[in-house]
Amino acid sequence: MQTRVFVVHMLPILASRFFKMAKMAGMMSEGYAWIIVDVLTSLLDSVDSETIEAMQGAVGVKAYTPRTEELDNFTTRWSKRFHKENPRMEKTKLNVFGLWAYDSVTALAQVIEQVGVSYPKFKKPTKRGNLTDLYAIETSNVGPLLVPLIRNIRFKGLSGDFHISDGQLLPSAFEIVNVVGKGDHRVGFWTEKSGFTKKLMKGNDVIKDANYSTKKEDLGPIIWPGNTINVPKGWEMPTSGKKLRVGVPVKGGFSEFIKVERDKETNAVIATGFCIDVFEEVMGSLPYAVPFDYVPFETPDGESAGDYNELVHQIFLEKYDAVVGDVTIVANRSRFVDFTFPYTESGVVAVVPIKDNERTNAWVFMKPLTMGLWLTIGGFFVFTGFVIWVLEHRINKAFQGPPMRQVGMIFWYSFSTLVFSHREKVISNLTRFVVIVWVFVVLVLTSSYTANLTSMLTVQQLQPTITDFYDLVKNREYVGCQDGSFVAGFLKNMQFDSSKFRIYSTFEEYDEALSKGSRNGGVAAIVDELPYIRLFLSKYCHKYTMIGPTYKTSGFGFAFRKGSPLVPDVSREILNLKEDEKMVKISRKWFGEEEGCPGGDRTVITSERLTTDSFKGLFLIAGLSSTTALTIFLSVFLYENRGILSSDASIKEKLIGLGRAFCQKKNVTKFKESRNDVGMEFAAQSPAISVSCDHNEGMFSQDEGFSTTEPGTPLHEIIGG
Repeated sequence: MQTRVFVVHMLPILASRFFKMAKMAGMMSEGYAWIIVDVLTSLLDSVDSETIEAMQGAVGVKAYTPRTEELDNFTTRWSKRFHKENPRMEKTKLNVFGLWAYDSVTALAQVIEQVGVSYPKFKKPTKRGNLTDLYAIETSNVGPLLVPLIRNIRFKGLSGDFHISDGQLLPSAFEIVNVVGKGDHRVGFWTEKSGFTKKLMKGNDVIKDANYSTKKEDLGPIIWPGNTINVPKGWEMPTSGKKLRVGVPVKGGFSEFIKVERDKETNAVIATGFCIDVFEEVMGSLPYAVPFDYVPFETPDGESAGDYNELVHQIFLEKYDAVVGDVTIVANRSRFVDFTFPYTESGVVAVVPIKDNERTNAWVFMKPLTMGLWLTIGGFFVFTGFVIWVLEHRINKAFQGPPMRQVGMIFWYSFSTLVFSHREKVISNLTRFVVIVWVFVVLVLTSSYTANLTSMLTVQQLQPTITDFYDLVKNREYVGCQDGSFVAGFLKNMQFDSSKFRIYSTFEEYDEALSKGSRNGGVAAIVDELPYIRLFLSKYCHKYTMIGPTYKTSGFGFAFRKGSPLVPDVSREILNLKEDEKMVKISRKWFGEEEGCPGGDRTVITSERLTTDSFKGLFLIAGLSSTTALTIFLSVFLYENRGILSSDASIKEKLIGLGRAFCQKKNVTKFKESRNDVGMEFAAQSPAISVSCDHNEGMFSQDEGFSTTEPGTPLHEIIGG
């Protein structure tokens, strides 16, 4: 690249010759920018008209001198006296350097008055050496007193605010001028405090005490070389030099992103696609022209010469100046090249087939709950029914009778709570407590089941065949990747078996592989970057869906040589393009509107089956309430029959005695009066005992040694008989 901006720091005599030669060389034309410093700008009045003609369009800066009545009067007196003393000289104007000289003498006079020197004395130098006649120069005795004062002085002079600080003259404002016509034309001012401004107030203050400005809008219009108002770009690529060699990948598919062909007649390279349009739009927006040629990365027979890593490495080998295409910005590539800002968002995702809709399945009503939850619910129904039967059997006729009837009552009462159709009244307060808690549990379970079943039957189900990325690793499924992409290396880093990779080059191959499945020569999932997957789903949105997680990457970018000056400018234009409507138009041109495929990049919409973990707390409450009630009942029951437990009978005989006591119908009204009369003495007489529970005959019958009793018969009389 060649610069087109020049800063000129010359005296008028040399500058006059320089600009005439620049004009002859064609360098005062459109596209160039010339900036002249104050040493030349302040003396433009002394430059001849031919030089001014050659400097048309130059921009200069000079110290600003405010017009005052005192200055006008002084200029008039000086002009009359100067031309009177120099009648043969051409008309000459007083410039800022003359005003500074006058103010410098004024400053010296003020300092002398301040020190109070009436008649200064001088002394000759003591050492002459080889100074020739310089030894005749005398020095003032008060010089050391004057120097500190004159090096730091400030007052209002003919040139305006005359300020010397630490020996340096500090102009308060600079005037920006444009060489147009026969002289210079003011376009604005610059001050250290506020930057650019169009106008100054009296005293060289900015009209508005605004923030520091570098905007060109705060200056007047500038006519640039070539008599144009278009701001020069500042850079030009030499038309006679080498063009930028831009490498492009050669691919068999994914032509929406990039496609490289050759003209059959001229053999010229024709590159098209989303990436090419973005690159050409960005390069066309640069403030300077950059000619380039596309160079395919191919073998002599027209096939791809390697993967994307090898393509990018060609820049490092100086075979290409840049690489354009669907090239992802990754760390290992950035060691050899500089990437621009990404022009697409990206990430690595997996796409899998969608299961068939299960709404027509005859067993769909079982789907809302997992098998483990179904079994857990069934177990709690039986357990709760058993607890209620134990608590009510001795005092409630509805829970007494033949054994089969009592077993049926266990199941009937608990399961009937599903539809809240239980009509049997319960007597025990413990039973009421258990029933209340269980009815609440059933209410929550039925509500959750109903909601999930409704969702499964009404919401469109997009249930993937695989729900998690890591299932592919655990199940050792085959996975598809794009040919030449970095995704294969990415999967290896995630502990995928490389022998399970299958490489494809087109969307049609993706579709065929996913349709076959992993066990039939296809794959269980395709893993690729987000832009490809979105475009793939826009074409096959009813067959496949994405699964998570999404692994973020840096996106697509353009690659240049290390240290290339194009990178920051191209990156800046990419940002501008992404914020502009042009990027949307380019995307629509190549990817379309995705009509008919709502949510092409959608996530999975599905109703998850309810598991036991979802109701752990609920089952804990139900289990604790039933167990607590059963424990309290058994404690009371054993206390009432402590005589059986304290007898000398065997464990088996004690258990039979407790069973008989449990099956005896309890008189609720006289229970408290008779509970202390229970006693027992067992006689071990019969080796064979059979136990049955009958509503008419009592709980137990025996073949030898035991006889059935009436409910009111004392237990010690039963054993003694």
